[in-house]
Amino acid sequence: ADMVTLLIFDEKNEQTRILALNRDTMLDVSVLGINGRKAGTTFAQLAIAYTYGSGMEDSCENTRDTVSDFLYGITIDHYVAANMDAINRMNDAVGGVTVYVEDDFSAVDPTITKGEVTLRGEQAINFVRTRKNVGDQLNISRMERHKSYASGFLKAFRQKMDQGETFALSLYETISPYIVTDCSVTVLTSMMERYADYEIVEIVSPEGENVMGEEYFEFYVDEQKLDQLILRLFYEAK
Repeated sequence: ADMVTLLIFDEKNEQTRILALNRDTMLDVSVLGINGRKAGTTFAQLAIAYTYGSGMEDSCENTRDTVSDFLYGITIDHYVAANMDAINRMNDAVGGVTVYVEDDFSAVDPTITKGEVTLRGEQAINFVRTRKNVGDQLNISRMERHKSYASGFLKAFRQKMDQGETFALSLYETISPYIVTDCSVTVLTSMMERYADYEIVEIVSPEGENVMGEEYFEFYVDEQKLDQLILRLFYEAK
């Protein structure tokens, strides 16, 4: 799982907060054994959680449970997993996504130039996926691009929603062959419609330290700051 993001909808204040988790975060990942039953845990990158299972619902549930445990048992109501083939289709369905490019993509995709660019088709995949030969090649830098892309996508999505009531259903039909979710089409499209106009107040990630392990980069979260972040995102002072 290259990108793990939690959407937090505050229905009281009609606000959305996005918690972007580093795929390299080191934590306890549930290991699935025979018949998909949990058979203990392994200390590994968050991204690994999805590899346990068939790549369908069991992989999604294992990732959801791993994230929930990492956030001290916060209930995650629904999940949607999308493969890379969904990105350019979602991107083009909203008419392209405008971002501000700060990294040099010339070695990967010369059509992605520095400055303001409206991404179309394969450009969107290259922008959100590529690490090699782009900037410092760290996942933390790629996550900043993820945040920029998410803001641009949601802006374009809202504009499409304002143009017609059937857009949510149309978008679902476009991406449904490329996603796995525990939501029915009715639930997912109704959430799109309900939350489309919520104010996005922040896109935030846990702080921590990025180090080179034996083979891969590893991210170790600052637990004290994580505690404070969880309290701020999910709880209200009495």
